[in-house]
Amino acid sequence: MTEDDILLGLALTVALAVGSQILASRLRIPALIVLLPAGFTAGALTDVVHPDQLVGPDFSVLVSLSVALILYDAGLGLDMRQLKGVTRRVVVRLLVLGVVLTWGAVLCLGPGLFDVPAAVACMLGVILVVSGPTVVGPLLEHVRPSDAVRRVLMWEGSLVDPVGAILGAVVFHSILSGGLQTGHFHFGAFFGSVAVGLVGGAVGAALLWFTLQRLRLGETLGTLAQLATVVVVAAGCDMVYDDSGLIAAIVTGLTAANVPGFDMPARRPFFVTLVQLIIGLLFISISATVTPKSLVPVLLPCVALVAALVLVVRPLVALLSTARTDFAARERAFIGWMAPRGIVAASTATTFSAALTDAGLRDADEILPITFLVIVGTVLVYGLTARPVAARLGVVHVARARPLLVGGEPWVVDLARSLRTAGLDVLMWAGSARERNRIEEAGIELAAGELMAAATAPQARLHGVTSVFLLTDDDDFNALATIVMQDSVEGLVHRVGPPPDSPGVVAPYTAGDTVFGPELTRRTLAASYERGARFHVRPASASGPSGQRPLFVVRRDGRLEPVADALRVAAVEGDTLVLLGPVPGTDEWPTG
Repeated sequence: MTEDDILLGLALTVALAVGSQILASRLRIPALIVLLPAGFTAGALTDVVHPDQLVGPDFSVLVSLSVALILYDAGLGLDMRQLKGVTRRVVVRLLVLGVVLTWGAVLCLGPGLFDVPAAVACMLGVILVVSGPTVVGPLLEHVRPSDAVRRVLMWEGSLVDPVGAILGAVVFHSILSGGLQTGHFHFGAFFGSVAVGLVGGAVGAALLWFTLQRLRLGETLGTLAQLATVVVVAAGCDMVYDDSGLIAAIVTGLTAANVPGFDMPARRPFFVTLVQLIIGLLFISISATVTPKSLVPVLLPCVALVAALVLVVRPLVALLSTARTDFAARERAFIGWMAPRGIVAASTATTFSAALTDAGLRDADEILPITFLVIVGTVLVYGLTARPVAARLGVVHVARARPLLVGGEPWVVDLARSLRTAGLDVLMWAGSARERNRIEEAGIELAAGELMAAATAPQARLHGVTSVFLLTDDDDFNALATIVMQDSVEGLVHRVGPPPDSPGVVAPYTAGDTVFGPELTRRTLAASYERGARFHVRPASASGPSGQRPLFVVRRDGRLEPVADALRVAAVEGDTLVLLGPVPGTDEWPTG
């Protein structure tokens, strides 16, 4: 390739990776549904989007290190406190039974469907046991199932990838050393590679602790330290044994996210952006290596294989894994309808298919096209049907708003009561024991004591919380928490306005609008409530006494919208208003 071809190929790959994800977000579908056909089409129509020509034989090495970064990022988002009790039992069963039954099914079906030798079917089976956070995570964000189901599927998807990759490396070396004959399958190599990965994870965690805790690096240098640590540890482990670096990467992430003492940056926009770009580049590049000619002979058999995996194998795995647990039948059914294949399957197929073909194994060149079609098939099936299936089963989070009110002053608690009267599921958090007791006495659900700390953790999400209202009597806390929590909540984070003469060092100068507009500050609301003003709830179509100031509109579909301008309230029939009444003896709205 000429220099111009390389530049064009790199530019087109990046453009497709980013453009596909933007298009998917606009269409509200998982990005893989766009990335896979985009990469395949680019590879078929052009001669420049080919990683083997752009990067050369080292492409598989870059893929392995890239996947390590993805798994490290996934590890940061896993909370060990959630892996307990029934969740732990189900996840362990899904890993063991999922690997065994999926591997066995493909090993049995492969020779008959594709007319390939047992060695190829075995290699294909171990490749297809993986799933992965790169595809499960976006699907769960799209579907929004119950917390219990989401936890199980995220843990399974994150842990099965390194396990499957290690098993793939073991099978690969076993085939090269003597096929599938007795004595040539190296079980010891699997446990040895896991040990290498665990040691590497411990080394990576120690390096992160030193750089982030001892050296106290900030956000920029802290992000660079994380990148360097994951790459160094994963590369070192892979040098000892293939793909053991994936174990090291996820162990490093798990340790950093769950062991006290790590000073992880609360906001990691660059790291998150980098991982998102890597995912797009990998799927575009790997899809481009698949040729239309290679897909034709395996297309119909792949349809049958996908049907068997989706309709028989996965439901059976879920049924056995969730037996005798507290999971309801509908939750068990949805777990049985979620097993898409992702980037690890694609990357291992790319590496092992080429190597086995070069080694002279018959039909090894069919591993990649079969894997590609299974990825496309499972992503399409689950991506297009997961949400309606979840809705039919009743495991989707209720669409109504679930606001979190932070603060425990009397007026805040009374406001929470009014929102609950309007039909919302309200959650509250407060720091002092006195305020927390006040919330409990009011019968409002009290968030866990560590909620605010968890909300600032790396990649933390306040699942189920649709908006946050910071209403404490500390204006600086409200201003800082608004900034920090923006990436932790599905909706918006609001704060009550500080008084005009606020002595705070942050609140008066923090950009962004405040809830209820500039005239209803924290001091005004608290003072008006002390003087007798109270909150009221009434239908938008009903008339009320004069002097009531609208604060919220609860839409008929359950959405919650704060009112910033009382003179322009866009409420329609079926909506509900939450209002602040006037101070007794007056007929005017409270003002600052």
